[in-house]
Amino acid sequence: MAPANPSPATDAPTSAPGKRLSSGRMALLFLVMLVTAAGNTAMQSVMPSIGTALAVDDVWISLAYSWSALLWVICAPIWARRSDRRGRKAMMALGLIGFVVSMGLCGAVLWAGLSGWITAFWALLAFAAARSLYGGFGSAAPPAVQAYVASRTPRAERTNALSLVASSFGLGTVIGPALAPLMVLPFLGLGLVGPFICFAALGVAALVLLRWRLPNDEPQFAARGQAAEYSSGPGAASSLEDDGAEPGDIEPRRLRWFEPRLRPWVIAGLVGGHAQAMVLGISGFLVLDRLGLRDSPAEGAGPVGLVLMAGAIATLLAQWGLIPRFNLGPRAATMSGIIVAALGVALLGAADDLHTIALGYAIASLGFGLFRPGTTAGTSLAVTRAEQGQASGVVASVAGASFIYAPALGVWLYNIDDWLGFGLIIGLCLAVVAFGWRGLASDTLLTADRDPAD
Repeated sequence: MAPANPSPATDAPTSAPGKRLSSGRMALLFLVMLVTAAGNTAMQSVMPSIGTALAVDDVWISLAYSWSALLWVICAPIWARRSDRRGRKAMMALGLIGFVVSMGLCGAVLWAGLSGWITAFWALLAFAAARSLYGGFGSAAPPAVQAYVASRTPRAERTNALSLVASSFGLGTVIGPALAPLMVLPFLGLGLVGPFICFAALGVAALVLLRWRLPNDEPQFAARGQAAEYSSGPGAASSLEDDGAEPGDIEPRRLRWFEPRLRPWVIAGLVGGHAQAMVLGISGFLVLDRLGLRDSPAEGAGPVGLVLMAGAIATLLAQWGLIPRFNLGPRAATMSGIIVAALGVALLGAADDLHTIALGYAIASLGFGLFRPGTTAGTSLAVTRAEQGQASGVVASVAGASFIYAPALGVWLYNIDDWLGFGLIIGLCLAVVAFGWRGLASDTLLTADRDPAD
């Protein structure tokens, strides 16, 4: 999308295929992902304490996310395909709206439950319903961001570019737990639901910036010629060239999860994603149990937040440091990451103090911080540029599928015996290693330059 009066330093050439995105646009994309990630991890850091205060069993807190995750699996590919026709920016905005409304309603119903206005049962049921708005509509943003970046990045640089996008989630998971205890507001009786309200407000601010500063983009593949230019905010028009398309491109056929080109990366992402989801589900309750904080749930938000922060910083180390420093390709990042994650989970299962818990969780997060960008980039590189929107939908859908039942299953097994849960997680990681050793394509093959149609 070239502005009406393009600046040579920022716009016209930078969006062309094979060249880097301008720093301003990347910052906006980064912000969209950052706010949603920070809000979600802030919520995760206080939900164990909220569940304890409501006297709700741990497994029900985990199951409250399941309907939202199922909707994410169903809706993410739909929004990804729609972004090919309506543009990436429109889907990012829709995702932010879903996030804002969901966070606000979740905070309101949990506040009503904690205040005694409604019973814990109805509070949790209403929370699950409100959270489903994020699964249904919030799922529009991540595929749109990924497709926006992937379609504008050359193959050899795509792992690094998508790793940078993924690191916005990592930074968000640092900021969210760090701010959550500060947002447990004493006034107005908000207490533990303060982070929900605060991050809903931050989501509104991010939405305003997105609508104001990111130029509108035209659909990439819609069987049409050059689009007529139109003005929107400070930028103006867009064209086929800006979305990385060629004039002769046609709309690609629909991609399925187990399309042969995608199948190895989908299987690896699905199995490893279940392992990661179980770790996230167990970690908050592990902190409360190992530190003896079940009788004082309000004091649990701080230690849980510290553990999540340690994991988030390790994730950033992987995505900002290790992947670009060693120029890791999809296979190398996936395989090395899942092995490191298994080692971290083993340490986490044996930990009995805050320091060791944080260290184990950080090592596991370092591994998953390598693993996730690896499978994402592998999926992107397995298809053509014309299929990037659909591929991003598959990635988002696979990630959502990991959270339908895995967190609740992990917590249920953990409540029976600690090592039932951790043993299954380690087993899933080793299964990815065994499968990926022969099933994942080499990095040399994946990152080789191809024709302009990618």
